Amino acid sequence: MNTYKYWVGSLLLLLTITGTLPAVPRYYRCNGKGPEKSFTCGIFNNFEGGLFFAEPMRNRKFVTMMDGFQIKYGDTITGLLSVAPLMSEVIWVTSTLISLGVTMAVILDLSYSLSIWISAAVAIVYTLLGGLYSVAYTDIIQLILIFITSWMCVPFLLISPASVDITTTSFNYTFQPPWVGNVTADRAWIWIDIFLLLSLGDLGFQDFHQRTLSASSSATAKLRCYCAAFLIPTFGIPPVIIGAVAASTDWNQTSYGSPSPSEQGQTGLILPLALQHLTPPYISVIGIGAVAAAVMSSTDSALLSAASIFSSNIYKKIIRPQASENEMRWVIRASVVFFGLLGTLLTFLHTSVMAFWILGGEIAYILMLPQLVCVLFVGFSNSYGAIVGFLMALLLRLLCGESLLGIPPTIHFPGCILVDGIYVQHAPIRTICMLVSFTTILLVSWLTSLLFDRGIMSRKYDILRIKLQPIPQTDLPQTGLPKNNDENNLEPLCNNAGHSCPQTESSC
Repeated sequence: MNTYKYWVGSLLLLLTITGTLPAVPRYYRCNGKGPEKSFTCGIFNNFEGGLFFAEPMRNRKFVTMMDGFQIKYGDTITGLLSVAPLMSEVIWVTSTLISLGVTMAVILDLSYSLSIWISAAVAIVYTLLGGLYSVAYTDIIQLILIFITSWMCVPFLLISPASVDITTTSFNYTFQPPWVGNVTADRAWIWIDIFLLLSLGDLGFQDFHQRTLSASSSATAKLRCYCAAFLIPTFGIPPVIIGAVAASTDWNQTSYGSPSPSEQGQTGLILPLALQHLTPPYISVIGIGAVAAAVMSSTDSALLSAASIFSSNIYKKIIRPQASENEMRWVIRASVVFFGLLGTLLTFLHTSVMAFWILGGEIAYILMLPQLVCVLFVGFSNSYGAIVGFLMALLLRLLCGESLLGIPPTIHFPGCILVDGIYVQHAPIRTICMLVSFTTILLVSWLTSLLFDRGIMSRKYDILRIKLQPIPQTDLPQTGLPKNNDENNLEPLCNNAGHSCPQTESSC
């Protein structure tokens, strides 16, 4: 359930910060981000998760996506690598809270800070009270609210007297540029890069794997992914329609007045502005319900994911291996509060949702996805390759620059140009960094294994104690894996970690 709820929340988040693709500032148009692309990628994302990741991870009965790292690379290396998914989950909390805070501030006339703290408090409290059970039950309510309230707003927007037929403005300049974008030759690689980021990047989020790992069987885990892929368009259409209507509106005829939001640089508020000025007041309040449901559903899942990784892969394995079951429960509760407060505080550090969105997505896509693929499907990958690949990808991405985070590019790939004082990389820099990470892991792992296993280098220099590792099996019998204490064999983890995880649906 959470896999498609996660993407529905993503769609409304994207609409809140960008509207539809051509309704955003020039920089965002150049980078090709928009909800219509998001739900297309969400379909691919869930199919890929069901086809390649759900079964091998669920058959090994992992509690978190980092469990495979723990067995293959050991506790210390996994603890260091776990910082990346923890950061991505906290950043996701920040992004969702900002989107809701901005929307509530516009429509309900509440202060931004008050809206943020109210949202964070509600999400933290009900996640604390029930763990996965509270998230699972509220998922049902939130999905119903998202579906009903988002579709309820659509007719009122379409019949607004200030708006014209969205089909006539899709390719024609009316009040604003056409709301259907196009791909030119100079931006083709950017679109490919963003498409791969959105369609593959979420496979590096613990949030994505949380519900497949808690499924009763691998078949159920795969079914959840496939159902999510089919349901995403149903929930994703209203955000696109709302953005299209906003781009087809003569804002001078509304209470907003002239110039339009895009001309005033307020495209980041396009969702609440459309609801406030193009629908009756009671409908705009109902629209807030859709946004709130989507944001809350994403926030609680991210909090639970961060708590799972910290409690299972860091606290239990590294800090206090002898921790009791009762102690672990309190650690999980404390983790939810800590990461919730941390994500909330970050909302006051920077108010750009897009900046946090990019940062969290790129951590998952560039740093974690290659690592996860190697852990599951590459038998000879080892700790040396994981560390060097991680550091290489991080360094290269920083050198490529990111204007939304205020990082100027040091490396100018072919096609890098200056647009309105901002350097825009037309090369697929994110995918390049991801492939460099993957290639580095393979090369360094193969080289170090060769050096140590053939005696070219003495084992006394093998500080990480690697061994030649067999290719992991991806199709395992339902009876489980052979019991073996060798750290290179991916065996089920529920014997020593299952009790400390809030994912109580698992039948381990």
